[in-house]
Amino acid sequence: MTLGSTLHQKSGSPERNSSGASETRPDLVRDEVRLACQQQEGLGRDGLLTQVLSRENMAGAWKRVKANKGSAGVDGLTIEETPKYLRTHWSRIRLEILNGTYRPQAVRRVEIPKPTGGTRELGIPTVLDRLIQQALLQILQPMIDPTFSEFSYGFRPGRSAHDAVLQAQRYAQEGFRVVVDVDLEKFFDRVNHDILMDRLAKRIADKAVLRLIRRFLQAGVMANGMVISRSEGTPQGGPLSAFRERDGVCCVFDHVS
Repeated sequence: MTLGSTLHQKSGSPERNSSGASETRPDLVRDEVRLACQQQEGLGRDGLLTQVLSRENMAGAWKRVKANKGSAGVDGLTIEETPKYLRTHWSRIRLEILNGTYRPQAVRRVEIPKPTGGTRELGIPTVLDRLIQQALLQILQPMIDPTFSEFSYGFRPGRSAHDAVLQAQRYAQEGFRVVVDVDLEKFFDRVNHDILMDRLAKRIADKAVLRLIRRFLQAGVMANGMVISRSEGTPQGGPLSAFRERDGVCCVFDHVS
């Protein structure tokens, strides 16, 4: 039995065909994005959440999580052990997500050295929670990414730091002379959950999806065998950690004639 068929067992409600929904379409314009958001208004368990949990989307999410490898979370389940666990428990987990009772497990705290010195704190979710996060990302990213600033390059599909450098070079050729690189220290460690969720609510009308995202934000951190509650910050380490508000000042160019 494949993982894809396992994730499709005992579907709680008719599922919509979400083929292609996880692909980011760079040709989307803002008007189309606004229309898509309007179409999602009022959609609940039979809308975005059902798209997230569809067989095609979950199979694609598992393929990405498996390819990314990564270590086990607080439950100790590895990538190799998770399919067997899902064959037994996925029907229950899926129902919990649909009825709003699913609770993500705490993330496992890991510190890695930074090239500039010191350490960076990561929060490693369980493989199951990484799977659910990836499934959410694949549905939400094509809707929300086109609404970000065209000058934002970080953690976006089809964009990279190299693209930002190339854009800076083009501006220099046009006469700009000054580039200001802004980095807010420990910004993501101090993100206000209420403000972040308010921003998301302006783009996503599905309350069930918003509730699930907030629970991922509020999942505790396990360190030294103790679970620490969290009221702010977005720990880096899971698929959703790179999917954050990117509107703002990325670069400032001062034209010198």
